[in-house]
Amino acid sequence: MERPLPDLTRLRPAGGKRSTKRDRILTVFLRQQGHVSADELVDRVRREAPGIGRATVYRTLQWMVGAGVARKVDFGDGRARFEASYRHPRHFHLICASCHRSSEFLSSDVESLMEEIAAARHFAPTQAVVQIHGTCEECRTGKKTPPIDGATTELVFARDALRMAIATERSGLDFYTRAASLTKDPRGRTVFQKLAAEEKEHLSTLQKRYRDLSAQDPQLESRPTFLFFKGAASGLFAAGAEQLRKGGVDDAQALLIGIRCERGSHKFFKRYGERFEDSEGKQIFLEFAGEERTHLELLIREYKGLMERQGARARKAAARR
Repeated sequence: MERPLPDLTRLRPAGGKRSTKRDRILTVFLRQQGHVSADELVDRVRREAPGIGRATVYRTLQWMVGAGVARKVDFGDGRARFEASYRHPRHFHLICASCHRSSEFLSSDVESLMEEIAAARHFAPTQAVVQIHGTCEECRTGKKTPPIDGATTELVFARDALRMAIATERSGLDFYTRAASLTKDPRGRTVFQKLAAEEKEHLSTLQKRYRDLSAQDPQLESRPTFLFFKGAASGLFAAGAEQLRKGGVDDAQALLIGIRCERGSHKFFKRYGERFEDSEGKQIFLEFAGEERTHLELLIREYKGLMERQGARARKAAARR
């Protein structure tokens, strides 16, 4: 799927004059998939606008890096490459020292650690580069790996997003089923049963969606993972379900654990969904964030209602004494 182009006027330097040549170069650059060298960009620009010189392309590339529109990456082969950063979330690279090919991955765990380190040092980062150098499977074993194009990347992204959503639904189903069996308050039990039923229905829908996606690419299951989210991979409710499994949790505590899990899940899917370009993966993240917000609001209302009911019972008991 082609990347949606931005409003070019918003990407001009502050106080800068309108440049038709710069806009043309920027438009060509933002249409590229993956990484492109300066010389490759020159060739592609000249196919559409033969009058634009090499020096103009080079200057525009440097401006795009400074403006945060492009990232400069070095794969160790002596040639700098550039990739779009506009509406393209920060990601990291595995780089083969033999064939110099790179593959991308995204990890919230790596991002969180970098942010934690910067905050601890009161450091204001402007760019972070994580590169893992080594030897790819094809160079190491001779096993051929299928090429990754833009359409394949879209499918892998959607696959990984669905995997995380499915894992979260499974852990949520486990949590709410356990919470319903442990809760003594009838209203609270009904809420947990309702949420368990919704999780089961959503899980079935997501699994069908996953099967439909897999049908588009017979090799999809074997393609390398792009999204690495350690907590989400096992389900964002797994820790909450484990707390219930250990026992000793009353009705109010069960609701608070559910609120914490739903809030964390909503924040996670919303945060990363908003960083992605328009795609099926982005849609999955934002849809899931919306569902989690609805569940969160329901649990908060029920917790407040439980506190009011418990308070009323306590006042009645005190009045009888």
